[in-house]
Amino acid sequence: MAIGERIRFIRNLRGMTQKYLGIMAGLPERTADIRMAQYEAGTRTPKEDLTKALAHALDVSPDALTVPDIDSYIGLMHTLFALEDIYGLTIENRDGEIIMRIDPFKSREARNLLDELPSWCEMREKYRKGEISKS
Repeated sequence: MAIGERIRFIRNLRGMTQKYLGIMAGLPERTADIRMAQYEAGTRTPKEDLTKALAHALDVSPDALTVPDIDSYIGLMHTLFALEDIYGLTIENRDGEIIMRIDPFKSREARNLLDELPSWCEMREKYRKGEISKS
């Protein structure tokens, strides 16, 4: 998910309008909604200082808005949070065992993902047996 999509997603979760978020992030009132629409559409990309201001206004870490680097634990955690928001992924501790679960009632995307996971498992097993390669 690109930065604009993340901004829109979290803004909608917070029940904010584009104009309100833009004003809260320090944009001029007369252009706040236009600028936010451009960022959310991906026609413009906010600079680092504005990304920090948007994150503050949305009450999230700036890492929650940027494309995560899954090679770091912080990036990976933000990826898991995004998967929770979009696909209903939950991580539960059941009797000391960590289990990842997808809520099929969260969204159409969650149901589609659940439909695709058996194919992923099948391909993973073929890879483990050496029947296929990554390339």
